[in-house]
Amino acid sequence: MIARLWCGKAASPANADAYARHVSATVFPSLKEMAGHRGGWLLRREVDGSAEFLALTLWESRRSIEAFTGPDIGKAIVEPQGRAVLSSFDDFADHYEVVAQAPSASAAAQD
Repeated sequence: MIARLWCGKAASPANADAYARHVSATVFPSLKEMAGHRGGWLLRREVDGSAEFLALTLWESRRSIEAFTGPDIGKAIVEPQGRAVLSSFDDFADHYEVVAQAPSASAAAQD
């Protein structure tokens, strides 16, 4: 499994909220339909009056990422709705091979 990470920043709380809504309502539902997509999270933290985002998506393979990005999987995909509310964002994404996973509390309770 491959983890894809990308960062962006919104200068105002209203824009940060708009970006989070966009990801929840548009981006994640479209990713869910893609073969090889294994989930995703949008993380947010407040820093000096702005909001920083870290998007983490999980993919079955590099080939499944290519279905989302095209041949250059390092290129960030930022839709116009996202660009409209983010003050800055990385134009690249980083990828890591998932080598271990901690079980969730609910999974551990079932053992």
